[in-house]
Parts: sequence; C-alpha cells; structure tokens
Amino acid sequence: MTERLAAIDVGTNTARLLIGSLDGTLPLQPLLLKRIITRLGGGFTRTTGLSPEAMERTIAALHDFAGLINRYGVTEVRAVTTSAVRDALNGRKFSDEVSARTGIHLDIIDGKEEALLTLKGVLAGMETRSVENFLFDVGGGSTEYILSQGEKPLFTRSLPLGVVRLTEGKITPASINDKISRELSLLAGDLEDEGLKERVERATLVGTAGTATTLAALQLKLEKYDSRKVNNYSLSLDEIKVILAQLLPMSPEDRLTVPGMEKGREDLIIAGIYITIRTMELFGFKQLKVSDYGLLEGLLSTMADRLGRHH
Repeated sequence: MTERLAAIDVGTNTARLLIGSLDGTLPLQPLLLKRIITRLGGGFTRTTGLSPEAMERTIAALHDFAGLINRYGVTEVRAVTTSAVRDALNGRKFSDEVSARTGIHLDIIDGKEEALLTLKGVLAGMETRSVENFLFDVGGGSTEYILSQGEKPLFTRSLPLGVVRLTEGKITPASINDKISRELSLLAGDLEDEGLKERVERATLVGTAGTATTLAALQLKLEKYDSRKVNNYSLSLDEIKVILAQLLPMSPEDRLTVPGMEKGREDLIIAGIYITIRTMELFGFKQLKVSDYGLLEGLLSTMADRLGRHH
C-alpha cells in the first residue's frame, strides 16, 4: 500500500513543504516541494516576540500547504518550527493559532534536534560522502554547525546568527561582522576545548539552506532555480568574495536583477555571505560544497524510517 507523507519546516525566513510517496519497495519518492518566503522573524522583538503581520503571512502559507496536503491524500504530517518561534515570547500562542486555523500541529524543536535532522537530510542528498563533514545551516534566526563522522554527529552547536536577526538588528556591515566574529570565535574555542578543531580543518565544509543555495545559483547564473544543478555544487572562497563585492554596493532592488537571486533574499544575502566567508576564513576552508537537502528531507526520511519502509 502506498502512503504519502508530508514534512513542513517553518523557518524564520521561509516556510517549506515536502510531500513524498512510500510504497514499501522503492525508496521514498519526492512528489512536491513548495517554498514560500514569509519572513516570520521580520519585526521580531524581545519584548513582544513575533509581529502580527509576520504571523499572518506565515499562517496564510500554512493554509495553502494544508490544502496541498489534502489534495495529495497525505496520510501522515510532521511540521516543525525553529529559531524564531523557539525564541519568541508569543511562540506557543503562534503554534496554537496555526493549529486552530490550519489543522497543522507545529512542533517547536530545539537546536540539537534541528541539527540532527539537517545532517540526516544533507547526507541523503550527497553524491560522494567524505569521511568527516563540517556542516553549517544558515537560517533566518540561527546558524547550526555540525561536525560529523559519517552519520554520527561529533559536535553540534546552534549560534544566534540568523540572516533576518542580523539584517534587522545590526545597522552596518561592520556591526554585523563584529557579531559574527565574536560568535565564531566562541565556537572555535568550544571545538578546541573538545579537541575537535583539527578534525574540522580536515573535514569537507558543506553549506545548506538559503544562503548556500543562493550562492550556488548566483555563481551558476541561474535564471530559474534548479536544485539538481545546485545540489553538490562547489564554490571557492575567492568566488564567494567576488559575489559579495558585486552585491554589496547594489540596492536590494537592484540585486534582484542578478541571475540567481531569489525574491525575498535580496536584503538578507549580505549577512549570509558574511557568515559563510568568516566561517571559511576562521577554519581555513578554500572550498564550500552546497547541499540543497536539509531539515525537510531529514524530517521526511525520519518519518519513513519509523514506518520501517525506507530502503
């Protein structure tokens, strides 16, 4: 019997839906992927949490997803949300509102579970696997770092470095860079303390989520996003610096004229590139491997594993 599963990731910047089919003999077959930039973390404040406008935009997207889940005859759904809702005073109220208005139950997961699901998803999409990977996932509200040996995580850390958080909270490139440098030096110190810094430097650097995939799309000059071209693509540190130099003097509106730039990322991409460059420089990486797979695929394959039919 064929079952249809759906995974939803409600991020600080983007809401995403992945529907897959499972028939007991074949691996999980993806049927539909939909992404809507809702900027749930836009207008976030420590004192009030998520803004009413951001919550409405996101609920509208989830209402759309609920319709697709129904249309595809999905039998099981898991929906998770991460940094913005985790950190918001009104996060629980938002998840209750989502449930009441869309029928989707939203799990608020911690940084560690987010990292483990992301690792599982990224590994599923790798053509060639290195023995050790240093994976980073730049989100809207946080960035997760994972050092793994095969499928085993050796170290995970969630840093308060998200592109929405940085772009809205820090006024100048200098202040954004200062925040990134401070957080990354703490990360390097923790890795040193655990005797893992040298292993990081020997590992393959893998970037997942919107910043990394946008960098690949920009380098490939993709007029239309193509996940097959982006997944497993490699860029050099020098190429990323050239992209930054091109985008930095442009207004956000003008950046949308550059092939590969997705609407909704034009103002956030600079903070994401700074996180990427600082990560590469600090740990001595010259190359970045890009993964179009991540948390969403990890969620879906975990559901499939639990049903015991994922080969």
